Amino acid sequence: MNEFKYQLQQFHSFLQIEKRASVHTINFYLKDVEAFFDFLNQEGIKQLDELDYQAVRVYLTSLYNQSLTRRSVSRKISSLRSFYTFLEREQVVAGNPFVHVTFPKDKHRVPDFLYEEELGALFAINDLSTPLGQRNQAILELMYATGIRVSECTNLTLDAIDFDLQTILVLGKGRKERYVPFGSYAENAIKAYISDGRRRLINKTNTPSHFLFLNNKGNPITTRGIRLIMQKMVEHASDTVKLHPHTLRHSFATHMLNAGADLRSVQELLGHEHLSSTQIYTHVTKDRLRHIYMDSHPRAQKRKS
Repeated sequence: MNEFKYQLQQFHSFLQIEKRASVHTINFYLKDVEAFFDFLNQEGIKQLDELDYQAVRVYLTSLYNQSLTRRSVSRKISSLRSFYTFLEREQVVAGNPFVHVTFPKDKHRVPDFLYEEELGALFAINDLSTPLGQRNQAILELMYATGIRVSECTNLTLDAIDFDLQTILVLGKGRKERYVPFGSYAENAIKAYISDGRRRLINKTNTPSHFLFLNNKGNPITTRGIRLIMQKMVEHASDTVKLHPHTLRHSFATHMLNAGADLRSVQELLGHEHLSSTQIYTHVTKDRLRHIYMDSHPRAQKRKS
């Protein structure tokens, strides 16, 4: 086994055991490192400690020549920076040649979010007399109430819910746990679903499940299943509303910050590792900005009706 393959296996074990990274994340890291090995072979570099900053610049140029997006280039840089940090820790290399590489600047996109009126239309469309309607309402209320990711929603179990404290225990990225509170609307929707809809769904299968949300066959729901639920809600609510699970997360963060919540608290609720990830939500809606201006500026006279 050559050095490249051996160190890739060691890195795989490190990500899996020590970092406890998700399968999705591990696959991306390994794919990026393997592609980098192809570059090293093309350049005639046989040892990982032979890589210098000049060779890194050549590699980056090759990435841009492939017309990759800034996001893809940033991910590859991040993967290789992590790989060489691991090699440095294991004393395979003396330094990390990717540590001073800057990430390509990307355009700041304001996340899509829904106004309260748009959310109101979605909350009113589910048929609460049916098991699936009760389930869909519980998913909608909970995801907006907590801002959890769709993957976190699918992994919720019954024992993760504390109705006395109105909190859920969420298993986030990197298998990090956090407690997130929820309000009375979500509580009522979840209780109605558990006592009726979920009981009827679980009766469709002989296999018991501790997962909170089930599909129409009584099995644990998938992330794809939740996305399909959101699409169907939009079809019934409005042709103008665009909804995917992350829209509810964006709406949660936007509405919390617009209502005066501090950035650090929202960061903790969202499970963001870095504050910069939360700062993208510090935009304000045009309506709120206009109201602030009209209420605050001494010469912002209101129009006569």
